[in-house]
Amino acid sequence: MKNLHFYVKDYPRPQLVRDNFTLLNGEWDFAFDDENNGLKEKWYSDKKSGWNTITVPFTYETSLSGIKDEKFHPVVWYGKTVDIKDEDLKKRKVLLHFEGVDFAAKVYVNGEAVGDHRGGYARFSFDITDKLLVGENRITVRVEDNYDWSKPRGKQRWIKDNFGCWYVQTTGIWKSVWMESVGEDYIKALKITPNRTSGTVIIEADISCDYFCSDLSLKADITFDEERTGIASSTVNVACGKARMEISLSRPDIFEWAIYEWSPEYPSLYDIEFTLFKNKTEVMDCVGSYFGMREVKIDKGNIILNGAPIYQRLILDQGYWHDSHLTPPSEEALIKDIDSVMAMGYNGVRKHQKTEDERFLYWCDVKGLLVWSEMAAGYALNDEAVNEFTSEWMEIVRQNYSHPSIITWTPFNETWGLGGIKFNKTPQHFSESIYHLTKVFDPMRPVIVNDGWEHTVSDIITLHDYEEKGDVFFKRYFENFDRIMTGEVYHCGHRSAFAEGYGYKGQPIIISEFGGIAFNEEGGWGYGNKVKDKDDFIRRFDDITTAIKKLPYVCGYCYTQVSDVQQEINGLMDEERNFKIDPEILKEINERRV
Repeated sequence: MKNLHFYVKDYPRPQLVRDNFTLLNGEWDFAFDDENNGLKEKWYSDKKSGWNTITVPFTYETSLSGIKDEKFHPVVWYGKTVDIKDEDLKKRKVLLHFEGVDFAAKVYVNGEAVGDHRGGYARFSFDITDKLLVGENRITVRVEDNYDWSKPRGKQRWIKDNFGCWYVQTTGIWKSVWMESVGEDYIKALKITPNRTSGTVIIEADISCDYFCSDLSLKADITFDEERTGIASSTVNVACGKARMEISLSRPDIFEWAIYEWSPEYPSLYDIEFTLFKNKTEVMDCVGSYFGMREVKIDKGNIILNGAPIYQRLILDQGYWHDSHLTPPSEEALIKDIDSVMAMGYNGVRKHQKTEDERFLYWCDVKGLLVWSEMAAGYALNDEAVNEFTSEWMEIVRQNYSHPSIITWTPFNETWGLGGIKFNKTPQHFSESIYHLTKVFDPMRPVIVNDGWEHTVSDIITLHDYEEKGDVFFKRYFENFDRIMTGEVYHCGHRSAFAEGYGYKGQPIIISEFGGIAFNEEGGWGYGNKVKDKDDFIRRFDDITTAIKKLPYVCGYCYTQVSDVQQEINGLMDEERNFKIDPEILKEINERRV
């Protein structure tokens, strides 16, 4: 296993890497604006006296921010002075990137607005070149948040205190902020699609340029292994800001037609260097990227990875930390989580109600950990909710499309934001529309609609059940498969597998939430009765996990969960990432053949 040739530590966007960037994390000026006076008083115009400081990208609710105020504040402001030394800005452009700001952001440079964005989980960027001066420049960000059920909020609470499985809200900048310098014409986005059947890779690039771009061409050089062995190269002309190429990976003179596939066991990755030329010789932009050659299909009740059924041993991962909440405290913390998950015998994660830092996906690509990518839920269904959800979901799908570790899209969970879907046509139509919209952009990956509860159209049927006893669980699903699939018997005690008018069509079935075992201690909760000691925990964990693996028609499971989250103490690790049970014991149970 290798790190990629273009890997740069802490670089926020590992699938489109440039050398010239400036990370703006660290100390920013900060102020609450509870009376919403900032716009009227022009807080964006210059540096204000009396502001506090905050450590970005940690939100004011966290201790790592330096503030730790868990009360809700509807409007917050950020300010930072940056120095621009390039005296010839006319030949270069400067892009300002925000990896995640919750929820509505408006950005100013030197007192002038450069753009705004809605949605807490997707990256957004602005070309700020025209607003910059040589020397000191002031970046100001106004962020507005609320308790509105219509916006995708995931596990963030919408009342004063935590409750159930909803936690302290996240307000403002919570992922990295950074700048980079590019040429007048530059590569803006990449969509990389492997085709295992033909042994080719399809590359679609968006180019920022004048509309016709008749003098631009894009070259892709593909290499593999530590020696940077050349595999293939292709050059195409850019037309209307687009470039498309399909490149064969077969090299009979070197590899005897071998195609190196990406899988959990062998996470092989190809590197790509892209060069954008003007008039065939002048280099306008150069970026590094990568891809994995893998294929996901659904066939006869199985999920097929690279032509063979794969049994998915997943674990629910909410991505919360004690001192930083939704923000990873460091890149090393992300790597540690991945290593811990794999040490416990899991081959994938269901990243729950969160779009994680893209460096997490990079390391999943490198290490071979499967990912179900899930959208943060809203909790209302109205015109605003439809617009907010659809827009942000498609931003996320586009942003993370090329990561080979992502093998499933999961836009909805447990009817959150789909109230009444069992009988009501409106949420049924909404769920279908998101399914089909996702499949249009990405026909490769399975899409799960309404994970765990009443499905409409869905490539995988997923069931949630926190039954404690293995024999009860096995009997329920072994003896009642047909009755569960027809809705005569409910799974999880109270939920039908399908909404009215929909039925089972032979899809794969996965128990995508179960377990949730907590130790008998005060101050938190788990699912079912708490266990008294480690031996009791291991017996119950083994009992229920083995029961699921015995079910002949189930092709995977997802245990709840990686770590404790605030009041929810049912993790296999605590909030500080200490194992509660020896991971070797859990690994043996998870990997044991039944």
